Amino acid sequence: MKRVIIVGAGTGGSALLNLLKETDQIEIVAITDINPGAIGLQKAAEFGIPFGENWEHWMDESVDIIFEATGEEEVFKELQRRTSKDIVVVPGAIAYVISALLEEKNSLISEKSEQAHNQDLILNSIHDGMIVIDSHNKVVFINQSSERILHTTKEQVVGRPVTDVIPLTKLPELLTTKEKQINKEVSLPNGKKLLSTRIPMVDASGNIIGAYAIFKDITEAVALAEELTDIKEVTTMLEAIINSSEEAISVVDEKGNGLMINPAYTKITGLTEPQVIGKPATADISEGESMHMQVLRTGAPVRGVQMKVGPKKRDVLVNVAPIIVEDVIKGSVGVLHDVSELYQLNEELSKAKQLIRSLKASYTFKDLLGKSEALQLVIDQAKIAANTSVTVLLRGESGTGKELLAHAIHHESERSDRKFIRINCATMAHDYIEEELFGVAGSPGREGYFEEAHKGTLFLDEIGELPVKIQAKLLRVLQEKEVKRLGSSRASKIDVRIIAATNMNLEKAIGNEFFREDLYYRLNKLPIHIPPLRERKEDLVELIPFLLEKLNDAYGRKVEEVDREAFERLMNYEWPGNIRELENILGRAFINMEHSGTVIRAHHLPALSSDITAEFNRRADWEDFQLQEVVEQYEKQVLVQAYRTHNFNKTRTAKALGVSLRNLYYKLDKYGLSKNDTKE
Repeated sequence: MKRVIIVGAGTGGSALLNLLKETDQIEIVAITDINPGAIGLQKAAEFGIPFGENWEHWMDESVDIIFEATGEEEVFKELQRRTSKDIVVVPGAIAYVISALLEEKNSLISEKSEQAHNQDLILNSIHDGMIVIDSHNKVVFINQSSERILHTTKEQVVGRPVTDVIPLTKLPELLTTKEKQINKEVSLPNGKKLLSTRIPMVDASGNIIGAYAIFKDITEAVALAEELTDIKEVTTMLEAIINSSEEAISVVDEKGNGLMINPAYTKITGLTEPQVIGKPATADISEGESMHMQVLRTGAPVRGVQMKVGPKKRDVLVNVAPIIVEDVIKGSVGVLHDVSELYQLNEELSKAKQLIRSLKASYTFKDLLGKSEALQLVIDQAKIAANTSVTVLLRGESGTGKELLAHAIHHESERSDRKFIRINCATMAHDYIEEELFGVAGSPGREGYFEEAHKGTLFLDEIGELPVKIQAKLLRVLQEKEVKRLGSSRASKIDVRIIAATNMNLEKAIGNEFFREDLYYRLNKLPIHIPPLRERKEDLVELIPFLLEKLNDAYGRKVEEVDREAFERLMNYEWPGNIRELENILGRAFINMEHSGTVIRAHHLPALSSDITAEFNRRADWEDFQLQEVVEQYEKQVLVQAYRTHNFNKTRTAKALGVSLRNLYYKLDKYGLSKNDTKE
């Protein structure tokens, strides 16, 4: 048995104490800390373990290991100097790792327990019965509705063959056929009739791992129908139950925020988890009142409410019941039955492609389209950057692809299997930007983006928009490679690769005291300038086909090419909005075309500023122009000039023009100069 002393009773020492006291092969001689209020000392008192301020009080030849858990290098060195070579002194870094691993384990256990609890809660709240078998035909789960319908209990059923529970069931057939069975009738020995939908469960390799059935007691539904006076409502409800092929489930918490949806819900509404989870219950509704909110307000279930959901305004019937735990409403569960006509196959395929594209998380150098010398130089520089951990500063106008290049550098680097976290400094609220970046101490506290990106890459987009106060703190983090949470005096070491990006003239900003010079030199170790589209127009040859394919997926079209005259107009344009404006112009051409058209011609393109200028030069009498058209084209040219003059900084451009930032965004989007987002 090893005898151990723990020096330091903070978070790390306390975690070690919890871990080591459970081990039979280790005897904790004592735990010490100069702070008498340290949490580890309090725990030691509870466990009956000796504790105090001076570790030497317990030091003798029988001690085998000393854990230095203070994190202070001087303490570690002192322990090494003042102990014999036979005693192993474990440094604080290892103690910190042990503590972190223990906390992560506890967090994962808690998360898994909560997920399992939520799953059981939801499945037991469903009015329909559910039974699950494994690949050996043994029952592994039934919900409370199944116990009620089958007049049995979970203890009597789990582990037995399903045919012992439902003798005439066809569920075992799915273990061989792997085919769904929809709305099949089955009889029970007691005379009840069930309407059952049976689904096989297959793993990622195509192996059958079990099957499950969701069934309804038709006899109960018929009895209920006889008691209801509103025949039409009853008929609608029964028709929905009988004709539904799958159950779409939506669950919200007690505040009405989305908690869970299933794949059938996504199929019906067209909404994915990021669009629903954590969002208000009204997020999926196109027309009608949220029945989730009504149930949470009244505590009474609702059934058969008709409304429209999702961007496609799908017609559904909704049944919603409260989730009640110990007489307290914890949320509600809704079941959606689709009553809309099915979309055509090509529309479903288009939606699937769009979903796959939206889930794409990163880009590689292959996504940087173009063979121009200017672009190839950028790619070469970026590949060099990817092979180092040096800070990279991406310079370039809005819409040139700075974020895409940052993704590619991360993807090519040795950190590619770690997190890539993007922060847009221009859109973060100034009141909260510090805690978002550096985290908050205390209980419960939370980590900031720097800690979250540990061992990975942090992309600081629009770095020039950071407040000067935050720039100073960012500089300290970059210099010291450690971060302090707000409210804490303790610094944590971090290993983060920084990629910054801006379309601002930082040198001019330094002169105007908008940007710190010392931070500029810290970020500018490896600058990469991304040329605007007007300096590499030969790349249009590759960019246009790519964007046409992207727009075809979005619009459900089959446009194949741009004809020669239209291409020449695009080549002659200066592209102040860069690739983003190119996509916008092509998208507007799609709108001007017939739906069956496959070629973009010159007259499909919207008016470009260079076209209008040339037209003005040719025509002195203005005879073919409407006044509104002249005003709009002149306004567009003024916007282009102001936008360039202020280095494509929207805030300063709006101030110079005397308009609100919101109005500027509207006008930039109106004339195809920018979109109302901040992605490069």
